[in-house]
Amino acid sequence: MPIDAAKAVAAEPRSAEIAWDHKDIQLYHLGLGAGLPATDPDELRYTLESELHVLPSFATVAGAGMGVVGGLSAPGIEVNLAAVLHGGQDITLHRPIPVEGRATSASKVAAVYDKGKAAILVLRTEVADADGPLWTSDAQIFVRGEGGFGGDRGPSARVPAPEGEPDKVVERPVREDQALLYRLSGDWNPLHADPEFAKLAGFDKPILHGLCTYGMTLKAVVDTLLGGDVSRVRSYRTRFAGIVFPGETLRIRMWRTEGRVQATVTAVERDDAPVLADTIVEHS
Repeated sequence: MPIDAAKAVAAEPRSAEIAWDHKDIQLYHLGLGAGLPATDPDELRYTLESELHVLPSFATVAGAGMGVVGGLSAPGIEVNLAAVLHGGQDITLHRPIPVEGRATSASKVAAVYDKGKAAILVLRTEVADADGPLWTSDAQIFVRGEGGFGGDRGPSARVPAPEGEPDKVVERPVREDQALLYRLSGDWNPLHADPEFAKLAGFDKPILHGLCTYGMTLKAVVDTLLGGDVSRVRSYRTRFAGIVFPGETLRIRMWRTEGRVQATVTAVERDDAPVLADTIVEHS
C-alpha cells in the first residue's frame, strides 16, 4: 500500500541543524515584495540590517527542515509527486524569530487522514535553539488517489465566513519576476520558473509559490492591523484555495476581532478567484 499511516506516524523524528542570518531574512522579505518604497521607514524594517525584524512566516524557509519533498520520503510514505498538493500551512510562534540563529529542527509525519478519494499528510517541524522552542510548523499535504484506507477523516480546516464588511481591504501587486526571486530562499521547484515544465503541469505559465502568497498576506496583516509589530503574531494558518500568476494583483480582505484577524485572498484580474481561504492570524 502506498501509504502505511501507522508506520509513517510511528517513525522517529528526523533532526537537522539549521542556521540563518540577516542575508537570509532580507532575501526572504524581498521575495515577498518588501522594500517599496525603498526609503520608507516601515519597509526598512524588512530590508535594512540595522533595522531588521523577522516576519514569522520566515519559518517556512528557515534552514532545510523536512519540507514537503522530504516528508514524502518518510517511512511508510510512497506516493506520486504529480498527485501532491500543498493544502494548508500552520505556524505557531513560541517567541520572536531572531535575525541570526542556529537551531535544531525535528520533523515527522504527525498525522495521516483519510478523506475518501485522497489522503492528507500533516508534516510537523519543531524548531528550538539553545534558549528553548522557537516555532512549530505544520504543512498539510493533499495526496490525490491515496484515500480510502479506512483511517480517521481528521478535523475540518474550514472557518465560518466572517460577518459584515471587512475592516480593511488592501491590494498587493505581484511582480513579474517575483517567483524567480522568492525561489532563491530555497524552493527550486521548476513549476515556478520554467514555462515548459509549467505547461506539463497543466498551466499556461509558471505560477507563484503558495508560500510566497502566504508570506505576502501576513506582511499585509502585520503592516495594516498590527502596527508593523511582528512580535505580536502568535500563530498563522491558511488553506491554499487557488493559484497566483506573477504579474497579478492580490486583494486581501481583513476582518478584525479580539486577538485575531481573519483574511481572504483573491486574484483581482481573474474576477477575484480564491487564492487563500480559512486564514487566521492570532495575535497579542
